[in-house]
Formats: sequence, C-alpha cells, structure tokens
Amino acid sequence: MSATLAIGLGCRSGVAVEAVLALVKTALSRTEGRPLALFTAAEKENEPALTAAAAVLGLPLVFVPRRDLEAAADRAVTRSERVVALFGVPSVAETAALAGAGPDGRLVLPRISADGVTCAIAATGGTT
Repeated sequence: MSATLAIGLGCRSGVAVEAVLALVKTALSRTEGRPLALFTAAEKENEPALTAAAAVLGLPLVFVPRRDLEAAADRAVTRSERVVALFGVPSVAETAALAGAGPDGRLVLPRISADGVTCAIAATGGTT
C-alpha cells in the first residue's frame, strides 16, 4: 500500500508560482506515494503563488493554524532562526507537512528550498 503524502510549503512573499511548482515537482520526485494536499501556515492565506500552484496541481491547499504548526514543531528536523522569529516554529514547510499528515505522520523528505520556496513531505499510512 502506498503512503499518503502531506506536502508542506513555506515561502517568501511574492514568490513566483513557477518556483512553487518546480520545487513541489522536485520534492515529489524524491518520494513515493499519493499526494493528499498542500499545507502551509494560515498566515500565507494571501500568497497568490500557493493558491495558483494548488490549482495547477489539482490539490487542495490547507491553511494550518499556528497552534497546529507548534504542536508538530518537536518532530521537525531542520531549523531556520528567521522562521522561528516570524512563525514560532523551526520550519513552516516541515511543521505544515507534519500537521497535515496527522499525529502519526513522519517526515519522508526534510525541508528543501529554492527560489524563496521551501517544501517538505510527511507521510501517513502505508510505507514509502
């Protein structure tokens, strides 16, 4: 049985949709499973590149409340001091992916980044 993948995203304001799509494609090429949705911080609700990328990919975009990001923070494996200062968690991408995958979710791809976008993937169920 294939794992279900929660794709966590973080980004700087004003990133290009092409940058988001390229990084998600790269991340998915490094994992196996079925994408469930894109997950990001609730503070990113007005980031057009994330909404556009979700539409192109045909995946829901879920805005994760800060308390849920914080609840997953102890399972993150990378840390950005800038992100800690802005969001109170070590990695938006990793904590969003872990929150999306649920309490038993595990990172299968720690944070990668390019062109102002970060992406991490967590799996729930099945094996990868």
